[in-house]
Amino acid sequence: MPFLFLQPERRGSTVGTEVRGAVATFLTMAYVLVANPSILAAAGVPVVPAVAGTAAAAAIASILMGVVADFPLALASGMGLNAVIAFQIAPAVGSWQTAMGLVVLDGLVVLALVLFGLREAVMRAIPHDLRLAIGVGIGLFIAFIGAVNARLVVVPAGTIAVLGHTPTAVLPPVTYGSLHAPEAIVALVGTCLTAALVARRVTGAIVIGIVASTVLAFALGIASLPAGGLLASPRFDTFAQANLRGALAPGALALLLPIMLVDFFDTIGTATAIAEEAGLEDDEGRIPGLKRVLAIDALAASIGGLFGVSSVTAYIESAAGVAEGARTGLHSIVVGLLFALAMFAAPLAAVVPAAATAPALIIVGFLMCAQVTRIDFRTAATGIPAFVLLATIPFTYSISHGIGYGFITYTVVQLLGGRWRELHPLMLGASLLFAAYFVFG
Repeated sequence: MPFLFLQPERRGSTVGTEVRGAVATFLTMAYVLVANPSILAAAGVPVVPAVAGTAAAAAIASILMGVVADFPLALASGMGLNAVIAFQIAPAVGSWQTAMGLVVLDGLVVLALVLFGLREAVMRAIPHDLRLAIGVGIGLFIAFIGAVNARLVVVPAGTIAVLGHTPTAVLPPVTYGSLHAPEAIVALVGTCLTAALVARRVTGAIVIGIVASTVLAFALGIASLPAGGLLASPRFDTFAQANLRGALAPGALALLLPIMLVDFFDTIGTATAIAEEAGLEDDEGRIPGLKRVLAIDALAASIGGLFGVSSVTAYIESAAGVAEGARTGLHSIVVGLLFALAMFAAPLAAVVPAAATAPALIIVGFLMCAQVTRIDFRTAATGIPAFVLLATIPFTYSISHGIGYGFITYTVVQLLGGRWRELHPLMLGASLLFAAYFVFG
């Protein structure tokens, strides 16, 4: 029956409950309107259009999830893959436009994998501990970016000077910042406040933290109001700028695998967690309409690339709405409409300095690192590769390199340990591709 989301009572909900849940979800996700453009700015993506594009892409994807999949799952630009795009892919391919072309291709390829039922097969090929480690490593990476933006972590000036003359010198790559810097004060106060609000389970804690940090930034003189007012017609300068031709070049196409690896594994875990909390699984633990959920999520990645705001994906923050009682796609539709309204607030979001978004990145990193408790470090055959993976992502400042090192370590351990029968062919193939990329790329 079409438009089942208009009948929330069939899942024990009401229209009022769905709307209330949507507001809760939007408040917990709204930080992406500031954090995503802040990260993508490192790749040269213009901030104000990126805010509008982030809102528009989230609106379209969330509404599609509600209408097509009837599932209480909102979507927005992923906080892991945007870091991959900004700090690795865009510099490697020479422009953010080509990087967004790869994101569009990523979504289309993953959509094909969903339609052919291959996504679950690849998921089964990668050990559970390594899948968990990917999220943890990205969480550490995001937190590290936040600490650097806050100037809580800095590169010692002496290190830069010495390495300029002696590249092989062994010196501390980073050290602590100083509270003499106003950015560090803003970030530290904002992080403590946001942490306290999260600990008290305050709805919209991250958004409140960003607002409070921005107010302090104004007081300390590191933020100012835009000249043209706080509200304006949305600008979509980044729309349709994805360079698909450049993305299909051999050198760029080689980077599609790391993007897919980062983008590939989040949604099944997120959808499963939301379904469990909402009680939507059937008697055998399956999620009704999972293929539609995964298909919309894959399509959303391409939508994000088309808008120039990185891959759009499912958000675990949807749990806030489910906790309020949301159970249907009406929740996702309302979240989408709220994001559509947010398109007109791009100038307001653009006044927020990097130091004010740093607490959000640090707290999001913490939330992503929560999965580390589920990794079985007592089993060395998977625990060591998982540790290598999650540690090398922030240490190398490269998510794909961290994933590659983890995969290669796991494959070598399995082969040398005589457990080659346990090594899935797809896992072996991915490790060989990473090894070739590291050696020849």
